[in-house]
Amino acid sequence: MTKKAAEKALSSTDTIVQALTRAIIEHRLAPGEKLKEQKIADQFGVSRTLVRQALYQLSQKHLIRIEQSRGAFVCAPSSREAREVFAVRMMLESAMVEKLVSSLTAAKLKALREHIAAESEAVDGTDAASRVELLGDFHVLIAELIGNNVLAQALQDLISRCSLITLLYQSDRAAVHSHDEHVALVEAIANKDKKLAVQLMNEHLGSVLNGLDLKD
Repeated sequence: MTKKAAEKALSSTDTIVQALTRAIIEHRLAPGEKLKEQKIADQFGVSRTLVRQALYQLSQKHLIRIEQSRGAFVCAPSSREAREVFAVRMMLESAMVEKLVSSLTAAKLKALREHIAAESEAVDGTDAASRVELLGDFHVLIAELIGNNVLAQALQDLISRCSLITLLYQSDRAAVHSHDEHVALVEAIANKDKKLAVQLMNEHLGSVLNGLDLKD
């Protein structure tokens, strides 16, 4: 394969991964739904080989599972996995917030406030997809602002898994006001109140978890 062909194949695979990830996050692909290789290949105008590569990458992110002789399916996380994912996020994100407060600059605070403004506009609008994406990206932004791109990518994968978990277990009895909680968190960061910022992050993630109807 030539270098140009290899780059084109990689680009095609990345396009498929991004499109399917977004479809899962936006709940257009439901947990347990089968992903048909030929249908995806036809949709993107690529070979099934490239589709298989994309599905493998998604399986590594725990967004889909691949079963031998049966095919690929959107993951359906268990309630135990849901708790474990949020436990990991709490450990990671409390440390992230603490580090951000310690290294806060005017430019970093400006980036946080700009993101909050975009969130506010999305919350007031009708584009649910943008709203979901921005609320998740807030957490990734914190990882990026502390200069850890590996952590940002890992967090993005966890947030994608959380989207599936929310779809399965979100309770009708609880309304999670993520944007308002983000606003309060940014103010604590702006005031360089490390203890309060960590507390608010843990409470924020805890409120999301408590809003899930986990049976066991």
